[in-house]
Amino acid sequence: MSNYANLPAPSPEQGLNRYLQEIRKFPMLEPEEEYMLAKRWVDHQDTEAAHKLVTSHLRLAAKIAMGYRGYGLPQAEVISEANVGLMQAVKRFDPERGFRLATYAMWWIRASIQEYILRSWSLVKLGTTSAQKKLFFNLRKAKSRIGALEDGDLRPENVKRLAADLSVSEDEVIEMNRRMAGADASLSVSIGGEEGGGSWQDWLEDEGADQASEFAERDEFQTRHALLLEAMDVLNERERDILSERRLAEPPVTLEELSEKYGVSRERIRQIEVRAFEKLQERMRELARGKGMVVPAG
Repeated sequence: MSNYANLPAPSPEQGLNRYLQEIRKFPMLEPEEEYMLAKRWVDHQDTEAAHKLVTSHLRLAAKIAMGYRGYGLPQAEVISEANVGLMQAVKRFDPERGFRLATYAMWWIRASIQEYILRSWSLVKLGTTSAQKKLFFNLRKAKSRIGALEDGDLRPENVKRLAADLSVSEDEVIEMNRRMAGADASLSVSIGGEEGGGSWQDWLEDEGADQASEFAERDEFQTRHALLLEAMDVLNERERDILSERRLAEPPVTLEELSEKYGVSRERIRQIEVRAFEKLQERMRELARGKGMVVPAG
């Protein structure tokens, strides 16, 4: 994919505003057109076909990248990494597998962004545990779920709940929350500087883009759900029950309730949950690789 010198990409000279306007010019692809372009790339290494596949999905890459705007890194660089993941997805995409490029590309885009963040942020270094990586990427979502989005330090009861939900210590939750505080950049920041300029989010959304994202998200959910069900076979009955109650139930069952159910300590329940989750992730990655997909770590 070295022939993409003319691929629009964010840069300090160009600026995000102009980039977000430019990527809206590329049309969405109908399924049949996408299939034929992908076949031309796979069978003949047709770079023009690959270029159309990439440019038609730049809005998807940008939209996913905006979801990682709270890590204190330049948004243009995050989008550039998203585009790297997108190009890798196009390079490896097999149209004969029966799903759309957007579904497949999501895995690569997210993996590329997460790898970039992990490389760039000093607080997440090589050797970081899987639980700490999960905390890094999921703290905001977990805080939102329990209504704990206040600025500053978290209340003790929220720290305790988040530590249990994310399988880390309370000290780790406090430290991560303090380091990440204030890093958010709003998508509602005005662009253009003139009346009617709109916001970043306005440039990412239109009817076609929403339909594509909704389809891709629905297809991805179905794919991951099928992988999850298949991977569950690696767990024994107790592990399946504890993991389901802790990670899949809404709201999750408490450690105290499960400790009473199984007659063991809360710490033992937590250990079983963590181990079961690690086994499940590894099995899902094995299954995904066999199907030509990527399951990002963490």
